[in-house]
This record gives sequence, C-alpha cells and structure tokens, in this order.
Amino acid sequence: MALCSSFHSFIPSWRPISIVGVRRNHSISAISGSSVKNASGVGEVELASAREKIGNSHIEKKGSVETDVGDLGVLYEDGFGTMSVEDYFSAAKQIIKPDGGPPRWFCPVECGKPIKNAPLLLFLPGADGTGVGLILHHKSLGKAFEVRCMHVPINDRTPFEGLVSFVEHTVRFEQAMSPNKPIYLLGDSLGGCLALAVAARNPTIDLILILVNPATSFGKSQVQPLIPVLEGLPSNLHITVPYLLSFVMGDPLKMAMTSVPDDLAPPELLNELSNSLTSLLPYLSDLADIIPRETFLWKLKLLKSAAAYVNSRLHAVEADVLLLASGKDNLLPSGDEAERLCSSLKKCRIRYFKDNGHTLLLEDGINLLTIIKGTYTYRRSKRCDFVDDYLPPTMHEFKKIFEQGDRLFRVATSPVTLSTLKDGKIVRGLDGVPGEGPVLFVGYHMLMGLELGQLYEEFLRERKIVLRGMAHPALFYNMQQNPRPEFSRFDYMNVFGALPVSPANIYRLLSRKAFVLLYPGGAREALHRKGEEYKLFWPDQPEFVRMAARFEATIVPFGVVGEDDVAELFIDYDDLMSNPFTKKWVEDINKDAIRLRSDVGGELAQQDLYIPGLLPKVPGRFYYLFGRPTETRGMKDVLSNRDKANALYLQIKSEVERTMSYLRRKREEDPYRNIVPRIMYEGSWGFKKQAPTFDF
Repeated sequence: MALCSSFHSFIPSWRPISIVGVRRNHSISAISGSSVKNASGVGEVELASAREKIGNSHIEKKGSVETDVGDLGVLYEDGFGTMSVEDYFSAAKQIIKPDGGPPRWFCPVECGKPIKNAPLLLFLPGADGTGVGLILHHKSLGKAFEVRCMHVPINDRTPFEGLVSFVEHTVRFEQAMSPNKPIYLLGDSLGGCLALAVAARNPTIDLILILVNPATSFGKSQVQPLIPVLEGLPSNLHITVPYLLSFVMGDPLKMAMTSVPDDLAPPELLNELSNSLTSLLPYLSDLADIIPRETFLWKLKLLKSAAAYVNSRLHAVEADVLLLASGKDNLLPSGDEAERLCSSLKKCRIRYFKDNGHTLLLEDGINLLTIIKGTYTYRRSKRCDFVDDYLPPTMHEFKKIFEQGDRLFRVATSPVTLSTLKDGKIVRGLDGVPGEGPVLFVGYHMLMGLELGQLYEEFLRERKIVLRGMAHPALFYNMQQNPRPEFSRFDYMNVFGALPVSPANIYRLLSRKAFVLLYPGGAREALHRKGEEYKLFWPDQPEFVRMAARFEATIVPFGVVGEDDVAELFIDYDDLMSNPFTKKWVEDINKDAIRLRSDVGGELAQQDLYIPGLLPKVPGRFYYLFGRPTETRGMKDVLSNRDKANALYLQIKSEVERTMSYLRRKREEDPYRNIVPRIMYEGSWGFKKQAPTFDF
C-alpha cells in the first residue's frame, strides 16, 4: 500500500507497500491531510482535492455532530489482545524501508470502520518514528476513532519545529472541516512534546491531549550520563545499543505477556510466557535497523530541542490533557514529571501505572480505549456528554473485571437473583425484568455499595443490559487528591455505565429509553450507621415518580440483603466525629465535596462522605429480589396530582421494604447460605453450576 505525506506534499511515486508480520498480515492505507474516501483496499485511496487552503471559503464544513454509536452492541468484541509486541517489530521492520519521502500520515487497516461521527485521533509516535507503536490498540481504538498515525522515515531530518508545523497544518485543516468535533492528539514520549507544542500554538482549537510518558523531562533523564558515551560509540558497536535500550525503555515481561492468553492456569501461563520471551528476544536486534546510528544521534538532538521548546510554552496550553505516567520508567522520571505538568497545565488529569515501563502502549494490561472511557475523556462534540458520548462495555472489559478481578468475591458470595413476573410469581433470574426501556430501577443501597458489582454483572451476563447507575458526583470530580491516582474501580464504574446523579441526566436517559439505576437513599444509605442495615433513607418528596411517568417508564423496585453476612461495621460516622483527630479528617474530605440535598433537613442532609471501619466475616450469601414492575403508562395525572404521586411513591418504597423482609426471612431456609457446603457443592461442578437456594 502507499503512504503519502500531508496534503501539501506527496510522495513522488505511488507504489504498493505490503507490511507482513510473522503471524499476521498488516496493511496500511494511505491518507493525506485532506479528506479521505474509501481507504480500504490495497492502494485504493481516493484523495479529495488538496487545492483548498485553511480559511478558503471553498472548504465545505461537515454537518452537525450526531451521536449514534452505530453497530456497537453491549459486550461487543473490540479486538484488543489479538496483537502482540512481535507484530510491532514485524510491522516496524517493513515500514522503515527508505523511500526518500517526508513525514506523512497513514491509517492502519486493522482499525476498520469507526462509529458514526467518530472524532479524529492523531497518533504522534516516540523516538522510533515508525508510527506503529499503537499496534496493540488499533482494533479497539478503530471502533471509536478515526485513527491516523504519523510516520517519520528513518532518514528524515525535519527539525522539531518543522514536525510541529506538519501536525499543526493537519489539525487546522481538520478543524475547519469539522468545527464541532474535537481532535485527539495521542503523543507517546517525543510525540507528547509534539502534542503540547501544537496545543500551545493553537489555544482556540478544541484539542484533547493524551500524553504517554511525555519527553518534557528529557533533561532529567536517567540515561543522561550515558549520552556522551552513546554519541561517541563506534559504528560497529551500535548494534549493542538496542539491547541496552530495550531493557531501559520497557518491561520485557509485560511486553512478552501481550501474546499470552489471560485465562491460563499457572503452569500453562509460565510455559506460554517462557515461549513468548524466547520468541521476542531475536526481535531486539531489529531495533538497530529501526533506529540506526545516525538516526539515533539525530533523535537525541530532537528530544533536547523538543523538551526546551515545550517547557517554555506550557502556560499557553488550553486543551484538556490526560496524562498517563509509568512508575517503572527507566528512561524518564515520568512520575515526577506528571506531577509537575499537572501543576503547570490548566486542565490536566493523571493516571499512574506504577508497575509499567516507558513503552506503556506496548505492555500487557494496558487497554487505552478503556482508560479513555473510564476517565470520561471520550466525546464527539464540544462538551462531554455523559449520555450521548457513552460507549458500551466490551467483552474484554467484562472478562477483565467480572471473570478475573471479581471472580473470588462472586464465588464467596454466590449471589441469588430473583425477579417477579407480572402475575406475582417469583422466578430465578431476570425474566421478570422488562426487556425494553425506559426502565427505572429503585432499591436499597448496601453498605459501601457492596451489591453493585454483581448487580451489573448479572444484567450484562444474562440480559446484555447496561445499567446506567446514578452515582455521587464526588466520584467523578474529586479524584485528584492523590497526586498520582491509579486507574481504579471508580474509573471502571464509568466504563460500565455510572454517571453523576442529577435530574437532567435521569431525564435524558429515560427519554432515550435507557435502563436507569437509582438509589433514593444515596450516600446516607450506603454509609449508614451501626444498627441501620436494611433501613431506607428516602426523601419525603416523590423525586423520581413524576420523572418516570413523564416518559411512561416502568419502575422496578428491588431489595438486596447480605451485607451483614460478609462484614461487620465497627467504626461508623458517629465514632469518627466523636474523635477530634478523625473528625478533622472527615471534615477535610468533605470540605470541597459537592453537596446533594443541601436544602433538605434532618438525616438526609447528613450525607458526609467517609470510609467506615469494617471487620470481614466468613462470607455468607447475597440475595437480590426484583419486585413486580410498575408501569406508569397512562398515569399522566401523576404529573399534576401530588397526592397520586405520593401514593405511588409510598407504594414503591413499601415494595422495596417488602422484598428485603422476604429475603431476610427466606435466607434462613437456604441450605447453602453457609460458605462451606456451598463451596463443596459448586466445587464438585467445577464452579460452573451455582448452588440451589430456598424454595420460592
């Protein structure tokens, strides 16, 4: 396939280039800085006319942004994990063949066709310049973005400001073509400097920067003492440099793990890892071809000039920035640099990966699309829309969290899920839950939200339904107290559908026929005091009933019990506030926290956030019961008649209390409530069959 430079500079001769890997075929379609149509076949690229210039009145702007997620379904296959580091070396070895051309963009065919109105993502590579450093993420990112990768030929000597102008030209053109969509600049190492430089020179363009261990700290690099030695090394010894750098730049074990399946038993895992490491070592010699001596020395100069250029212009960056920093980066002090940049940039968030090396995008366990989704960095218009910009979870994300991360907790609690049919019959599973929205689930919030993970899993596993859970805004906007926050369970909540609770968000979700999860008791219920388990702390006003009636949504009340079977609350809010030291700690936590229901008196107004002290117990069992669905179709009088709204509200609240009373009574009849007989039963089936429960 052919490659081309930006729209103002084309390769002299168009010729097919086939990039073939060890196990797979890699194809690259050509694009230019102008628009591209049907770039799908070998060398079959239709380039739009390049005669338009930025600001020319003949440029046709693209229409308003729609928010259709296309064919992405719940638990869709995103292709992540099908590529490995070996594929990177194979693709890089093919693409470095010199052609005398300048820097250019290419679009990997593996990315496929993105969803409708997907934003543009420009990948700016590190010092290797190949542009294939994103290869592990091509398929997953290609679903949500129009991906283009920058390629700098090994013999190219364009100075840093020239590279900045090259990227800037494309950014300005694309912004003129699609003024309502953001442009993503994904910069890896040296590419991070490029992204920051372009943002500093274009503060009015809607840019989103994703910086991966940016080289702005190159002056403090751990390898600085070695640079004079490397520069004076004879040509015949340069082949040793790649072997040295390979262990400085990345974690060999994590890079080898990219080709090892996640679900192997320990003996098989060790065997596969050994084979992967053995097969990876021969590729290290290819680094001498990817970055030959003259190119290597040039890139050192480029890194120095890039860091100096960008550090003097950080104050001018207005773009949103997501900074990904590695804790075991042996090339750059990325952790410290992330803190410095976060304090210097106006809108910057950090995610810290303490066990990863410099080549973060080529290491195991890093799914860039998941990180983008989990930090709510994905948007297709000028502002982040928690409803319309949401992308459903993938099968890879589901397996990582529920079949790997939460597996032990699920085995320990073996949740029993029951639902109620329209005729009042209780059945096991979710058959009693409506299959079409809009649906509003309202129920009891367990201590610390212990029920949430298995609740989400059950709906995804059995019905492929995403619950859009209403969560406290503090979980979204108050995460930067830690200077190096890691990608955590709070981020995964966003991946699986959580969004800040607000009337506007509930309104918009129900209008789109979504499945909405609401806890009227909120933080007061989830952080209850001693002796308050299974007590509802609902407001007096029917907050959600009229909203549901407006959209003729079905209301499904539910109860859940089991928190007293897994943990005992021994330090609660009252205990903390009675001690002057812990009282100060709680007050500091809530000093800048967003207040909900501040206008409501009594206990509901006491929604201070805190971390209770829990004593774990030998696990019992979790029980969920979804009550009889209440259809609000034909209840328009609820909107204007307060008495009828209150009556329906009290009826639903009473149903939640009834379901919990039923579960607490019936669990005494469950022969497998105790973990010992339950584990013995389920273990005899290889944990592929769940233990029975009480009769219902």
